[in-house]
Amino acid sequence: MEQRTLGKTGQKVSVIGLGTWQLGADWGNVDPAQAQAILAASVEAGVTFFDTADVYGDGRSEQAIGSFLADNPGLDITVATKMGRRLDQLPENYNLSNFREWTDRSRRNLGTDCLDLVQLHCPPTSVYSNAEVYDALDTLVAEGVIRNYGVSVERVDEALEAMRHEGTATVQIILNAFRLKPLDAVLPAAQAAGVGIIARVPLASGLLSGKYTLDTQFAKDDHRNYNRSGDSFDVGETFSGVDYERGLQAVTEFEELVPDGVSTAQAALAWIAAQDGVSTVIPGARNVEQARANAEAADVPGIDATFDVGVHEIYNRYFREAIHPRW
Repeated sequence: MEQRTLGKTGQKVSVIGLGTWQLGADWGNVDPAQAQAILAASVEAGVTFFDTADVYGDGRSEQAIGSFLADNPGLDITVATKMGRRLDQLPENYNLSNFREWTDRSRRNLGTDCLDLVQLHCPPTSVYSNAEVYDALDTLVAEGVIRNYGVSVERVDEALEAMRHEGTATVQIILNAFRLKPLDAVLPAAQAAGVGIIARVPLASGLLSGKYTLDTQFAKDDHRNYNRSGDSFDVGETFSGVDYERGLQAVTEFEELVPDGVSTAQAALAWIAAQDGVSTVIPGARNVEQARANAEAADVPGIDATFDVGVHEIYNRYFREAIHPRW
């Protein structure tokens, strides 16, 4: 699989990575053995980048990755985790003392002395412009606790602010065929600053898999059920903030763009990977088959200028008015 430099980390990572929110919680239960199988299948397919967080399943996702790496020593895998959502989302909670506690916990979960990449996990907007926060992160780098740091953001303005700070190595942002705003300014700014872009929610919580209908039922503990109105966290994380029914309508048009022999999900992932400035795309996987199919998106044909025009036309018709101003 194609390997790209992940911003200021200098690390080479696969253009299709693996998001592991599903291995923790909020998407229904995942059996521990199944989690290990998903990680193994991803690596066998060429994936060299795992993204996790300390709150995914209260650490179960990190622990699954830690167990996998312990059982498979010598693998060249970059692991990015996130921190900052173990306490109330208050700016004052983003300080060196808490950072030490959170990174120590992640290091134990992942079984490593030094974390490859730690990202602030969608903190309050004011955190991104607080110089003391970056000083604290720089301290952890100097002490050898973390190699690099970045941010995960909800909004474009947060990404642009974070990139103003020299130590920011990466920005993780929602980017998919139903969320195009990052193309306007974030990707060009990242390229200019040498910052890596990690594209998350690439399938709009599964909408762009083409597998859902109006009759699809999601488990009670699945965020696609309980967070459709943003009751638990930013609604932009669930179906990219688009209305479910309208999203299904748009998917039918998106499917008309998909080349023969390519799945809807693969085309959606390949389109993101084709955008200038994207370092890696991190779809999740609930089973081995999904993990393998996602990885194959790195090599699908037919994602050309005509396809790109079609994506923009669908976005402009269905989503721009509601989505573009918000995130």
